[in-house]
Amino acid sequence: MTALDGLPPMSVEPGAELREFAAELRTLFLGLDAPAADALAARCTPGPQACADYLAAVRIPPWEFVEALLDALPDVPDRPDVRERLRRSRLAALRVAPPIGWAVRQIEGQLHAAEREVQEADEEAEQAERELAHARPAPAAPDAPDASGTPAGGTDLAQRAALLAGQARERSARAAARRDLMRRQLVLVEGQQGTTAAPPGPTGAAAAESGGGDPLPKILLVDDRPENLVVLEALLGPHGHHLVCATSGPDALRALMEPDDYAAILLDVQMPGMDGYETAAHIRSRARTRDIPIVFVTAIGSGPDHARHAYAAGAADFIPKPVDPWTVRAKVASFVELHRERRTGR
Repeated sequence: MTALDGLPPMSVEPGAELREFAAELRTLFLGLDAPAADALAARCTPGPQACADYLAAVRIPPWEFVEALLDALPDVPDRPDVRERLRRSRLAALRVAPPIGWAVRQIEGQLHAAEREVQEADEEAEQAERELAHARPAPAAPDAPDASGTPAGGTDLAQRAALLAGQARERSARAAARRDLMRRQLVLVEGQQGTTAAPPGPTGAAAAESGGGDPLPKILLVDDRPENLVVLEALLGPHGHHLVCATSGPDALRALMEPDDYAAILLDVQMPGMDGYETAAHIRSRARTRDIPIVFVTAIGSGPDHARHAYAAGAADFIPKPVDPWTVRAKVASFVELHRERRTGR
């Protein structure tokens, strides 16, 4: 039996926007041949059942699924009107979806920003490398060679081009790491659609240890307002995370005197005295804590300028206030996953 044979009936529960979007996808999917349909279903996460859910209006698929479906159809990849119509239809479904829809849109926005930064940085690096190739010394004898016989102006230009290329490649690598992180977070969020479940992992307040007796990774929560800490504890505490709270930058630095097993730091930006940026600088300056991922929790904004400021200050991620429960849980779960993978050498 192929994926085309096993399509379930359309769900009657979701709103009109999701049913309309799923109906469009279903029509396109039925245009595939059986091998292409099976291949597309096999690529879905966590498995082929997810494809059936997408086409039955049970779950909203990630945009990658839509792109893969369009790419698998003859002639459609060259139809921008189809792609744009599906993009608008999917956004309409997300806007009226349960609260998880906001988390998906929020993380997708960060993912697309990271993808654009990778592309821009790669283009800058390629331009700098072209400039470097043209900055070679001319064969004619220079009027004022340096000690090595290379024209001083050419040397300066070559050094500048090499520096710019290196900086662009570093920026591309950092953005690629954020892109991979956001993809991981999207999988965690999308896997919760239609449920009230948290991302996978140890659960229950009594789960003081994970498999094999290893201690649970710790999450440091830093906010000068106790009510904000209460919210974060309520969101994360029931899901087995070992939470440590601090109400100021200095308190956070004292908590990190024993930095072992911290998977992430959720750090408020606007705090009296030592604010989040200064606290992050101190954390980054210490050899034992500089590699702990910092997630800024901020009410300042979530636009590109604020994001760049956060990343420039050493943040691995950021969460806008008021915090979205699904977003917070997915982001923390992604850092816990990465921490466990590093700890086990996977």
